[in-house]
Amino acid sequence: MNLTRTSKYLSLILRHKPEAAGITLDEHGWADVEELIEGIRKSHTFDREMLEEIVRTDEKVRYSFNEDGTLIRANQGHSIPVDVELPVVEPPEYLYHGTGEKSVASIDARGLLPRTRLYVHLSGDAETARKVGSRHGKPVIYTVLSGEMARVGVTFYRSVNGVWLTKSVPPQYLRKV
Repeated sequence: MNLTRTSKYLSLILRHKPEAAGITLDEHGWADVEELIEGIRKSHTFDREMLEEIVRTDEKVRYSFNEDGTLIRANQGHSIPVDVELPVVEPPEYLYHGTGEKSVASIDARGLLPRTRLYVHLSGDAETARKVGSRHGKPVIYTVLSGEMARVGVTFYRSVNGVWLTKSVPPQYLRKV
């Protein structure tokens, strides 16, 4: 199995379905590394070296080990209820969200909703949002009036890989770029 496919499987396990590898996550999303390796090994060739390579080379910094390397978790993007201990951070005046054209009507009507995830994911710059939107077809970029939202009491978080997160973005705080 190549590392890209294994990384996607790891993401599935640590964000959405730990039971796929026969493991459980603690309340903060941490999985025991040895249990994870053994769980993946039941269906794929996998070892500690491969896991470390995936974590080290992942461009989006999706995963983190704890200090002694005995636990691992996805940094964000969960659809299962975990508290990854995100710090509350004052956002910049503007953040960005990239999507595909097919989602525009829904977003214009209802705003940004987390759907199957715990949070809406936002980018710190329009170029990153464009790349995200390109994964969903022809990209459409929204500017999020995050500073205004924060001033009315909306909470923002920033994950260790720089992704901004919030529970939702009502339509009045969105502007199409």
